Amino acid sequence: MNQSLPIRRFALSLLCLFAVASGPALVSAPAADTQVRPQVALINELIEQGWRDFEIRSPAPDVDDATWARRVYLDVIGRIPTVAELREFTSTRGSDKRSKLVDTLLNDDRYTEEYANHWATIWSNLLIGRSAGNDRRSMVSPEGMQKYLRDSFATNKPYNTMVYELVTATGSGKPGSDGFNGATNFLLDKVNQDNAVLATSSTSRIFLGQQVQCTQCHNHPFNQWKQQRFWEFNSFFRQTRSLRRFVDGTNDIAHGELVDQDFAGESNSPEDALIFYELRNGLTKVAYPVFTDGTPIDRSGFVSEVNRREELGRLMLESEYLDKMIVNRMWSLLLGFGFTKPIDDLGPHNPASHPELLEKLAVEFRKSSYDLKELITWITASRPYQLAAVLGTSNEVDDPSIGEMPKFSRFYLRQMSAEQLYQSMVTATDASASGSYEEQERERRRWLSQFVVAFGTDEGDEATTFNGSIPQALMLFNGALTQNAISKEEGSFIDRVAKTGRSPQDRVAVLFQAGLARRPNRSEMQIAAQLLRAREGNEAEMLQDMWWAVINSNEFIMQH
Repeated sequence: MNQSLPIRRFALSLLCLFAVASGPALVSAPAADTQVRPQVALINELIEQGWRDFEIRSPAPDVDDATWARRVYLDVIGRIPTVAELREFTSTRGSDKRSKLVDTLLNDDRYTEEYANHWATIWSNLLIGRSAGNDRRSMVSPEGMQKYLRDSFATNKPYNTMVYELVTATGSGKPGSDGFNGATNFLLDKVNQDNAVLATSSTSRIFLGQQVQCTQCHNHPFNQWKQQRFWEFNSFFRQTRSLRRFVDGTNDIAHGELVDQDFAGESNSPEDALIFYELRNGLTKVAYPVFTDGTPIDRSGFVSEVNRREELGRLMLESEYLDKMIVNRMWSLLLGFGFTKPIDDLGPHNPASHPELLEKLAVEFRKSSYDLKELITWITASRPYQLAAVLGTSNEVDDPSIGEMPKFSRFYLRQMSAEQLYQSMVTATDASASGSYEEQERERRRWLSQFVVAFGTDEGDEATTFNGSIPQALMLFNGALTQNAISKEEGSFIDRVAKTGRSPQDRVAVLFQAGLARRPNRSEMQIAAQLLRAREGNEAEMLQDMWWAVINSNEFIMQH
């Protein structure tokens, strides 16, 4: 290959980055859908009231259909649309075409697997992390967690049912093992650590939006959580144990099993199974299982008399914080920011940007029988989800990146997740590894693992370098996935594009539609023409250069 190619590609990528700086195409507001749901009307009313309160003269304009379609494909099923899907949508007429597309992505059998995989990945990362199971001492089975979540999302299991199952599960975490129950993977590595401290903090934070990890050793300085409440919540997990199951004849862990066992308490009296904790002044106090709203349960440690985790699950389902937390999380996932920052810290100490909307939307979600697809439908049909990612003079106060409360007068730019980028490149170019599903999944995990860095914090946190860093840039410039994506081999994406259309301009347009959901502008077409001359008429090499620039541009890797 020509040695000047990397230089040309780098220069071209800079030109493409400059070219997209003006943002996506804008259109006037589309004709209103005559079948607006009450929940969508509620969102629009309270968001628009916020605009008036903050004297936002006008929000950003609505985006064009192609940009909106790319947005909703990424959010709902985790990838960009194919050129065929994009063209089918943009050629459709009718004021309800956007709501119909969302309904198709959520409910059509053609997309069930992708929808389930996408949301299973999001929740698996949240519940156990991308690097779960990598430590040889870990009992977690990522495959088991993924299977449970995929099955749950594929059948549209109610959210409250999922939460109850995750909090109360018993059994083996590994698929194919006796007593398999994939939901156990959420707690398998958490309940045995430091008297279930991680199980306590993760359950409260993820599902209730109550951050208790700081109160293990002292009262929280800013919210109502006290040390006593931490250990009362912790008491619900004291009947639970994770058991290691080993590969026959070895010390290698085959899988873990989560069980409930009688708990004698720390005074060895199961009828009154208390625990002790120490104050900062050295005094020792006693705690029994009491829910965060002050509701106690029976103090017995005998599972036959009271199963503490089942009682915890029941109390969680009755809590308004369960409803608020999932609404806040889903809003954040679809619109870039939640009503609070951080999203999993709810309470009077951390006021919401739109408290009335959070309250009322949580009530509506409970009324829907915790239907996550309904919640996705409401948010994607709402006014703020239709807006362009434009910060202008009429809404310049709406900049949460500098610490301001979000007003949702525009769509907030955010980078795709690593999983979304991988799946989008595979979709756009058929650049996945060859072989069976299992082999392709292993290839995907190898690619993703390059960006994950695990940290041993109290929350078992991990970070990702998929954030514009040098390792990411190098991987996207030169990695195997990119090389597959730009291949000119027979049957490759570039080869197929080279055989379509009536002219080179048509073929360049296909690249931009495939990657950016838009047609190239005049300056981009001029660059393509210059490249074609530089390549001495070799159109395949010109297309290869243009496609490399597209998939390495900010516009490609951003959700906008």
